[in-house]
Amino acid sequence: MRGAAGKTAVLVALFASISLCGTASHAASGDELPPGFVRLKSVAPKVRQDIRYATPNNFVGRPIPGYESGECWLRREAAERLPQVQADLATFGLQLIVYDCYRPIRVVEYFVRWARDPSDQSRKAEHYPTIDKARLLSEGYIAAVSAHSKGVAVDVGVARLGAAEDAEVDMGTAFDFFGPASHTASPLISPAARRNRMLLLSVMTRRGFRNYGREWWHFSLPEAQRLPGYDVPIRP
Repeated sequence: MRGAAGKTAVLVALFASISLCGTASHAASGDELPPGFVRLKSVAPKVRQDIRYATPNNFVGRPIPGYESGECWLRREAAERLPQVQADLATFGLQLIVYDCYRPIRVVEYFVRWARDPSDQSRKAEHYPTIDKARLLSEGYIAAVSAHSKGVAVDVGVARLGAAEDAEVDMGTAFDFFGPASHTASPLISPAARRNRMLLLSVMTRRGFRNYGREWWHFSLPEAQRLPGYDVPIRP
């Protein structure tokens, strides 16, 4: 593309890449990853991946556009810490499960639209039984801007190492349960589930991640604030 008209078109495209959240949305084509990203399987092949938004097993109840593959992408500095977490958990006979990693900006915006749609309540009983859907945004369960889009946030759980089908341990609630019981330090769960949460918190914190207190499963690196977000669909 050349000439003044071409330059104008490029500028328009660049300005159009600014998302509703004020985070730069960078695009790519084919199977290209955002700059500085890796596929988790290339650096941590033993970490179990169960990417829920590529399946109907999530709070929306259907595969989410943007997840064309159930695969974890992360910035390298985040991905390389997860084998260390895995090794820490292995000493307790446990292993790490990853439910979500990089999340395209279009998915963040999709979740916001879903949260504002009162007609879709199909997963309320399983995921937000005690909270009005209209409050999921204001109470911090659905985010308008997410560190996931920057490649430095992960949603994780724990399973028993070597158990049949890698049985998940009791964490008090399921992943993506929205309500007070999902808060990391919630008093509404059993002592065993609380110990499991504290173990996960300990091993993730030891490797430099910070927990989001309303979600026992959500961890991110501190540098999230200064990094750009991306809108590249997750492809095989």
